[in-house]
Amino acid sequence: MTTVDIAVTGLGMVTPAGAGVDETWRRVCAGGSTVAVTDPALAGLPVDFCAPVAAFDTSVVGRRNLYRLDRFAQFAVAAAYEALADAGLSAEDWDATRVGVVIGSGMGGVATWEAQHARFLTQGPQSVSSVMIPKLTPNSAAGEVALACKARGPSFAVSTACASGATAVAAAKDLLTSGQCDIVIAGGAEAASTPLTVAAFANLGALSRRCAEPASASRPFDSDRDGFVMAEGAAVLVLERAEHAAARGRRPRALLAGCGSASDAHHPTAPHPEGAGAQQALLAALLDADLASGDVDHVNAHGTSTVLNDQIEADAIRRVLPHGPVVTSTKGVLGHLLGAAGAVEAALTVLAIQQSTVPPTANLESPGPGLDVNLVSKTALHRRIGAAVSNSFGFGGHNVVLAFRTP
Repeated sequence: MTTVDIAVTGLGMVTPAGAGVDETWRRVCAGGSTVAVTDPALAGLPVDFCAPVAAFDTSVVGRRNLYRLDRFAQFAVAAAYEALADAGLSAEDWDATRVGVVIGSGMGGVATWEAQHARFLTQGPQSVSSVMIPKLTPNSAAGEVALACKARGPSFAVSTACASGATAVAAAKDLLTSGQCDIVIAGGAEAASTPLTVAAFANLGALSRRCAEPASASRPFDSDRDGFVMAEGAAVLVLERAEHAAARGRRPRALLAGCGSASDAHHPTAPHPEGAGAQQALLAALLDADLASGDVDHVNAHGTSTVLNDQIEADAIRRVLPHGPVVTSTKGVLGHLLGAAGAVEAALTVLAIQQSTVPPTANLESPGPGLDVNLVSKTALHRRIGAAVSNSFGFGGHNVVLAFRTP
């Protein structure tokens, strides 16, 4: 199979671990949870804690723009700015018609929905903001990134629930391999830790109920896991064909070698009991990347900390990668960023390859029965990683796997 290598030349992140790639990477490698206190906005709910972005400098986005950008779009723009700076690119350097944008989100501007609905009920229809619609639509992050970065190529949003960020990266690869774009700004953004959304996830039984000890609530693959922790943020990757990056003298952080996607077609929220879609997506990513299963040194797992997901994912990893690559879930540190999770974890997988370091799975004390994969816990593992995969799965049966390797 002939493959087209896609270079990852820039990264940008806004996460509960901090604004910026360096701070996020440092705290993820340290292995300490970012979920420390309850959230006053969630008081009285069955789950009253989350993993917020604690200190976000809105001036990065431009204060004049804040009135028309929901928080998730603000995160996306900030991450895009950092990623482009990291890639050594600016609007003056490119043919804007050849630069695409793909940003995924599972929820879109839910904070705007809630705030404006409350105004509608208490103050009447004339109080509803004239910019409500462009703020809340899931495509607003992609549109705002394109506007901010002056990218005039294809620009669109994808929404595959908690796999959205990974789907965006996979779509970017298609734009590049087809020749439609020379550069694609791709990633995911989410800011959905609102009272209504948290209540809904809690009633669904998806969230951890460790209200008395939130810092230890997100515990992927642990025997005492009881659900995920809501989080927010964004990550953006700058992607180019490898020869395009080389022509401008830019060495990639890593190569996006392959992508695989599959649907469970089983249940609206529960994963396939045999992990059929996860396994199919993983095999498809390896085929697309021209990698044998034994070539994979590391798996950044979806690892949500829910009972079903962790078990089924571990089974799929064991079946497809029986040689036992090292596995981690960074959701133990960051919580679950929903539609942004796949992009954040893709960026962390790139860093793991570049830094020869696998972050630990936070709060993993005793792996659950049957979760016999090679889990990294307690401290980061320093090891050369030639190839790695990042798994992302979402409600609706969406399964996406991204395969990366060294340049």
